[in-house]
Amino acid sequence: MTTDKPEPRPGILDIAPYVPGKSSVAGHGPVIKLSSNETPLGPAPEAIAACRDAADNLQRYPDGSSLELREAIAARYGLNADHIVCGAGSDELLNLLAHAYLGPGDEAIHTRHGFLVYPIAIRANGATPVVAGETDLTADVDNILALVGPKTKMVFLANPNNPTGTYLPFDAVKRLHDGLPGHVILVLDAAYAEYVRANDYEAGIELVATSSNVVMTRTFSKIYGLAALRIGWALCPPQIADVLNRIRGPFNLGTPAIKAGAAAMRDRQFIAEAQAHNETWRQWVSQECQALGLQVTPSVANFLLIHFPKEKGYTAREADEYLLSQGIVLRRMESYHLPDALRMTIGSGEECRAVIKALTAFMQDRNNGSTPQNG
Repeated sequence: MTTDKPEPRPGILDIAPYVPGKSSVAGHGPVIKLSSNETPLGPAPEAIAACRDAADNLQRYPDGSSLELREAIAARYGLNADHIVCGAGSDELLNLLAHAYLGPGDEAIHTRHGFLVYPIAIRANGATPVVAGETDLTADVDNILALVGPKTKMVFLANPNNPTGTYLPFDAVKRLHDGLPGHVILVLDAAYAEYVRANDYEAGIELVATSSNVVMTRTFSKIYGLAALRIGWALCPPQIADVLNRIRGPFNLGTPAIKAGAAAMRDRQFIAEAQAHNETWRQWVSQECQALGLQVTPSVANFLLIHFPKEKGYTAREADEYLLSQGIVLRRMESYHLPDALRMTIGSGEECRAVIKALTAFMQDRNNGSTPQNG
């Protein structure tokens, strides 16, 4: 059947567009934006300087192989630079993996509260997303393996997971991999790996080094503070790196991104300071929220999932509306099947205190046992 206008491939219009966290509030000037898991410390000074220096030669094409960046990553982690593929954020790499290995008739598994890019990438390539249930807002290895079938070609696992902040220890990830057929690719999305201090966590480097069907993706958008430059990297088995390099854009990273990313990767002291800040304020915010009677999912990342009562006057939706009225932007969670929760990025000390002050005012009537006034 023909039509009088262009039609997208079947399934494209079934995809729900990705909606990022809000950046502004109508009627407000500057806001406290804690909706996108951005670091409050910004980039390292060396990264900013490298980006500015690159502006002197914007007429030149970038190095299409991102060699300087790959070598900086390889030196930091003791890797082979040839096994690293760089992309415009880890989002591009996740989409490239789906584009290269998924098609109509295939299935790919992700967990119920996993990153929203996964089902988008799967559907965009004509494959079918299969959703594995979680246990206590944490990926469940047995639930994932139970869904693996002859059509399964890929498993996406965010570890730590966004938006819950939970993680699987290395033994569990290894058990997941051991249970997968050799033709199924396990994609370990470790966007928040730098924040994890747990001794039983491993981002995926070891599994990639010893397997032919594991890929680990990372980003410079979080702890490195370079979200605006869109820098991601993937550690791959050689044959998968070869495939991704065949289909990625020839200049998919600009020179400012390459230079800034390499400089950021070399500055370990700055990252240590970011880790310490996050540990201190994540713990403080969690304790303060619990003191207000709000449940908080234990997190190892740079954000917290805060759960609100279903009681009228104190719901997550009403809390969000109140916070917005105070110029504070958190992230609503309906799209992640968590309508009773808000996700809060760990911001500066001043920003964290402002959120708790506002939440204290919002919850005050309930905690005093009187009729709600906010909402």
